[in-house]
Amino acid sequence: MRHRAGTGGGRSLRPLAGILAALTVSQTGTRISAIALPWFVLVTTGSATKTGVTAFCEMAPYVTVKALTGPLVETAGPRTVSWIADAVSGAALALIPLFHALHLLSFWTLSAMVAVIGAARGPGDLSKEVIVPEAAERSRVPLERATGLAGTTERLAATFGPAAGGALIGLSGALTGLVVVSGCFALGSVAIALGLPRGMGHAPERHAAAEPGYWRRLGEGLAFLRGERLLLNLSIMVAVTNLLDSAFSSVLLPVWARQSGAGPAGIGLVGSVLGVGAVCGSLVAAAVAHRIPRRPVFFIGFLVAGAPRFLILAAGVPTAAVAVVFAVAGLGGGFLNPILGAISFERVPRGLLGRVRGLTDSLAWAGIPLGGLIGGAAVASVGLVPVLLTGGAAYFLTTNVAGLRPESREMNRSPT
Repeated sequence: MRHRAGTGGGRSLRPLAGILAALTVSQTGTRISAIALPWFVLVTTGSATKTGVTAFCEMAPYVTVKALTGPLVETAGPRTVSWIADAVSGAALALIPLFHALHLLSFWTLSAMVAVIGAARGPGDLSKEVIVPEAAERSRVPLERATGLAGTTERLAATFGPAAGGALIGLSGALTGLVVVSGCFALGSVAIALGLPRGMGHAPERHAAAEPGYWRRLGEGLAFLRGERLLLNLSIMVAVTNLLDSAFSSVLLPVWARQSGAGPAGIGLVGSVLGVGAVCGSLVAAAVAHRIPRRPVFFIGFLVAGAPRFLILAAGVPTAAVAVVFAVAGLGGGFLNPILGAISFERVPRGLLGRVRGLTDSLAWAGIPLGGLIGGAAVASVGLVPVLLTGGAAYFLTTNVAGLRPESREMNRSPT
């Protein structure tokens, strides 16, 4: 159920501004890291296989630890967990160039450090997500607007982080990029420590004698999710579409760029217009999402954001036409996360929020580490165009089946 501030006094946007600042710097760091780490591995080892292994070492712990740390976030408080996670991420990243300079950085040492970074990013991201509804309540901002603004920061990071990271790495090298990313995570911890009001983001008072154990609390989160058919349905749908998106971005789009002659510039162009469209969609969602019917907007957004990207690449049209379709797809995609976030925050009791958000987010991300592997094997087996057509059809069917399920009708109203 939506929570609103009920206390007196003047309205202050500091709580929301503080968490948005923390999200912005940490997500920008994550996006730069997504370029700097693979590039560092590739130029130091010359192995695409080792580059893929490194990516798996980061994402597998991210998904696993995020699923398991919901009870910890609730017990220790999201503010504390976020601060510690950002500090650990920044320290682990800073050790990579240090060990490299001292000639102590073997591939498996690097993989272990990357795994630590991924394991820390999971609870770090989760804890910031959990603070958003409290920030909206304290700032007296509609929940849909707060989630829309949080989605906008994510889209901005996805749009400008890779561009900034690519330029930085091109000018100064991957090691400099890693140092900058370490600084971003350090700034994230500073934003949490200084940007949020003192009483915000802490765990509620609990009676230790009556407090259930870790596994029982995690089981309570699982039981709640099993009973929340809408959240479960949406999480499974997003898991499938995220897997398809992962295959698309890591394999299908680069292969299309090579075969069509668009090259890296084509990838940069369509990625940029997709990101700009998504930022615009998120801003519109932040402004009006609390006034529009969620169900049709959500599934129409998925309709234009998903399958058309696959189909336009299969059509063999000029890059300019591809860019137009990607811009429209980004605009539709900008509405998705604000609506998903608002539904989750409304339906999950505050005391279960860390556990359930950790489980739903991990379920939604579960296929991402496998997307590139599946996409690469499929293209090697049958070629690019059949895989694009199959991926577009799978995207269309997944979103439409989810939209036709009876529980999707509950998206337009808050549970009582």
